[in-house]
Formats: sequence, C-alpha cells, structure tokens
Amino acid sequence: MSRRRAALVLLWLLPAIWSSNYLIARVAGPHVPPHVLAFGRWGIVFVLLLAFNARSIASHPRRLLAEWRQSLLLGALGMWICGAWVYLAGHTTTTTNLSLIYAAAPVGIAIAGQRLLGERLGPAQRIAMPLALAGVLFVVLRGDPASLLSVRFVAGDLWVLAAMLSWVGYSVLQQYFRTQLTPTERLCSMAAGGLVVMLPFVIRELAALAEPLDARAWQLIVLAALLPGLLSYLCYDFLQRELGVALAGLVIYLAPIYAAGLAWLLLGEAPQWYHGIGALLILPSIHIATRRP
Repeated sequence: MSRRRAALVLLWLLPAIWSSNYLIARVAGPHVPPHVLAFGRWGIVFVLLLAFNARSIASHPRRLLAEWRQSLLLGALGMWICGAWVYLAGHTTTTTNLSLIYAAAPVGIAIAGQRLLGERLGPAQRIAMPLALAGVLFVVLRGDPASLLSVRFVAGDLWVLAAMLSWVGYSVLQQYFRTQLTPTERLCSMAAGGLVVMLPFVIRELAALAEPLDARAWQLIVLAALLPGLLSYLCYDFLQRELGVALAGLVIYLAPIYAAGLAWLLLGEAPQWYHGIGALLILPSIHIATRRP
C-alpha cells in the first residue's frame, strides 16, 4: 500500500480516535481540573516518546536545541490552548457553540495553507468543503436552522474561538517550520514545550484541590494521553505530510459523526435523524475532496 493510500484510509479512521476526547471532556469535569488533565495527558506522552527517542536525541542534541523556539510555540498552540482551553470553555458554553466555532477550523487551515504553504485547492475540493461544513452545521443545529437564531454566545465561547484559531496556527506552522527531527522526536519536543507553558496553571489548580486525584481521574488522564494525545497527533502529522494541511484538516468535519456513534455505543445515546442527513452531506464530500484530479 502506498503512503498516500494509507493516508486516505487513515483520514477516515482518525476521527474515531480523535472523537474520544469529546467523551473524556464530558466526564472529566467532576474528577480532574482542565489544566491538570491537559498536563497529565501530555506528560505521559512526553515520557513515552522520550523513552523511545532518548538515544537519538542524546546523539544529536543540537538538532533539538536549534528548534526549541518552534517547539515552545507549537506546544503552546497545540497542547496548551487546544487542550486546556477547550476544557475550560466547557464550564460556561454549550456543545452547540463549541461545534459551531470549531467547524470553521478546516476553512481557516485551507486559507492559511494557501497563503503560507502555497497549497492550491482544486474545483472539486472547493465544492466539497462547503458541503461538508453544511453537514456539520446540520448536525450541530439538530436539523433546525431556525435554532441558530437562539444561540447565545458567552465568555466560554472566547476560549473556544482562541482554541480554534490556535489549531489553525498549529496545523499550518507545523508544516511551515522546517525540521530535522523525526515525527516522534518532534512530538516529544512539542509536548515538552506545552508542559513548560502549562506548568504555572497546573500548580495553581493543584493548590486549589480539596482532595487528591482519584482513580477515575488518572484513568481519564491515561486514556487522553494514549488516544486523542499520542496516537491522534502522530497520525495527524502523517496526514499533513502526505495530503497537505487542507485535506488533513477535513478530519474535523468527520468528528461529529464519529462522536455520535461513540456516544451511542458507550453512553447509550441513540443517534437522531439529523445525524444521518449530516452524514449524507459530509461523507461524500470527504470522498470528493480526497480524489485525485
């Protein structure tokens, strides 16, 4: 199987892994604070990657030191803002608002990719992306466009907006910055950058805890580290390198469909009719967008 074909297959599988973060965020509130969850998630990823890359990093330390500014910036964008800030937003905003704002990310990635990376979208992709966005909005609005008029934006929406813009920046800058590191070395370095940025906020949250983290909290941290953390970010990096940032960003459009399926299987929440209509718009659009001209 060619690398491009493997990337196209992975494009359909990654959202299922990524969507696990929605379920984790939903049940984590009473058990673990947002920065502690994000810090524990990326702390585990850092330790695992360091164990496998310690020898190569030690043999070429200058490569790592030469990119420390990039790692700090990408870690702040991809691990801190796109992690803890989304959990923070969940305290005051709704899932509808979160999904509406985040749905703009692939469009922002495509535009930024054209400007910074010189990527060009073909006619089929220009048609497919708005159709996929329409499918996401249909699911988010539960099949009732009039409900958009009743949406109210609160302070938490600013956290989500910042996270969405941060994801656009992370996605494009990760490919814009040249690197001599392997994908696992680079993710290890970015995780370290994110941990450094998050540390002061984690100390404050831990100081405010009335009781130590329970077993459920540690289970959620480990799960977040392995699925939407280590596995998802490595796969996303592979998609960007093989398909480009615009096509890789389409995984966000698939997330609501996969999240609905996971919620049905794990939480007993049966999908509704509007999930089916949304899927009929999103799935063919992704197929059209990923076809070669």
